[in-house]
Amino acid sequence: MSDKKTIIVIGGSAAGPKAAAKARRLDQKARIVILQKGEYFSMASCGYPYYVGGVFDNRNMLISTPTGVVRDPQFYLNAKGIEAINNTDVTAIDRKKKKVSYRNTETGEKGEMPYDKLIITTGSLPRIPPLEGTDLDGITTLQSMHDADYLRKIRDEKKITRAVVVGGGLIGVETCEALRLAGIDITLVELFPQIITFLDWELAKLVEGHMKMQGVDVVTKNGVAAFLGENGKLTGIKLQNGTELPCELAVIAIGVSPNSGLAKDAGIEVNNFGGIVVNEYMQTSDPDIYAAGDCVAVRNLITGELVHAPFGDLANLQGRVAGENAACGNSVIFEGTVKTGICKVFEFSAGATGLSETFARIMNIDNIETVINASPDKPGFMGGKLLVTKLVAEKGTGKVLGAQCVGPGDVSRQIAQWAMAVKAGFTVEDMINLDLPYAPPFSLAIDHTIATAHIMQNKMKGRMKGISSMGVKKKLDSGEKPFILDARGPDEYEEMRLGIGEHLIPLGALRKRLNELPDDKSREVICFCKISLRGYEAALVLEANGYTDVKVMEGGIMAWPYPREK
Repeated sequence: MSDKKTIIVIGGSAAGPKAAAKARRLDQKARIVILQKGEYFSMASCGYPYYVGGVFDNRNMLISTPTGVVRDPQFYLNAKGIEAINNTDVTAIDRKKKKVSYRNTETGEKGEMPYDKLIITTGSLPRIPPLEGTDLDGITTLQSMHDADYLRKIRDEKKITRAVVVGGGLIGVETCEALRLAGIDITLVELFPQIITFLDWELAKLVEGHMKMQGVDVVTKNGVAAFLGENGKLTGIKLQNGTELPCELAVIAIGVSPNSGLAKDAGIEVNNFGGIVVNEYMQTSDPDIYAAGDCVAVRNLITGELVHAPFGDLANLQGRVAGENAACGNSVIFEGTVKTGICKVFEFSAGATGLSETFARIMNIDNIETVINASPDKPGFMGGKLLVTKLVAEKGTGKVLGAQCVGPGDVSRQIAQWAMAVKAGFTVEDMINLDLPYAPPFSLAIDHTIATAHIMQNKMKGRMKGISSMGVKKKLDSGEKPFILDARGPDEYEEMRLGIGEHLIPLGALRKRLNELPDDKSREVICFCKISLRGYEAALVLEANGYTDVKVMEGGIMAWPYPREK
């Protein structure tokens, strides 16, 4: 009897090939097999919107190595000694006999294959709303190569003029950009009050405003009631408020669910949202079976809760751990996730890591402080672009719980820095003197991330009383009448202003014009400027002159998510 180990991997998208490749590197003698239901392997699914949008034209780049070799069965056999079998649907797992049953999706041929170790990487399934008309021609998701080909053909043929994207998550907003670049009129429909729910409302609203500037009509707080059609083809969408949107194309992007049915049928533990439960070794409730990727439930390192985190980078990291442990025994771990994500939205980027204020409060984590910083990513003379960051930290300890960043600047670098801080358990004090690389082509002398930490430090030490734009708007809407001081210059005021009853007193003239401030020094005063740096300086001047209730509107005009007068 042969002592050669057989490792079978079910699923060939991201986590599966990574697991198989890692196992092969560590065990050159094992038989390693990938059974893939579809035609393709190791698809760069996060690249689908950019193929659809024409960023690149060679679809093989989605399934190729960095050197351009297509990852097909022959590649896996020759380069890695892995049997990669496509068009093969695994229909059952027999845990007692340690074998899988499969069926060839083209020929119908059935068979069985024994395993010593099994790795389940079956990915996720797109959520489809249980509504009338979802089978109409013209309705699609963007989950597969087939979907990408379908949408790319629509882009290239230029026959469709109107489309609706249902869902304002990452895939939804990226699909909007791809189709808008093709000249298609786009309406984005989102049931929740905002798009991109990993952001807090005020930052999501900034992204929404940018999308509208690019010609996308964004509808929030309104879901789809029905898909309308004639002769089997989509003609429009009816919204829950009764509005009908004519369109020839609808892309459903309302999220995904773990594809865990195979595991559940085999008696492997699955949690309440369908994720396969794994330990830190990516090992399931069966010690000979591992799982990785979008089909699993992973631990949120901040809250301790099991969550669904369907991100391509996590799938690869988890697959690597599962492959090594299946080959060598449990020796490496995947600790969990802080849920870091980012997306491109036309000329903006939107990213987040850790907890948003909204999610923290949903989790009954109320002992938090937040701050918003708007500033460029590098000096103006080097073409600096705006960043708006919201930081969430624990009161008292200053522990960094999460951060969000949006804007046309280098969002990715900021979120990467905050992701490291969240994972490492850093406090705000740990961040204020970070030794980051500096040169004008890359950053400000005090990097945007460090400046955000400085603002939070000032707020936590009571040196600055901040108020969010939402807080200001709430006061005005409720009839309160704080004195609102705009500390910018006259030219800036003429070019752009809020129109909320603000009083223009430039910072440089403030000390000479204190007589224009309220006589009652206990009256609430709210200061701001373009990004509220001068607003902060103005607040210090007023406090030094006896005003006792002075606040700074965080982020200034650039973080104001509401309509402006000008």
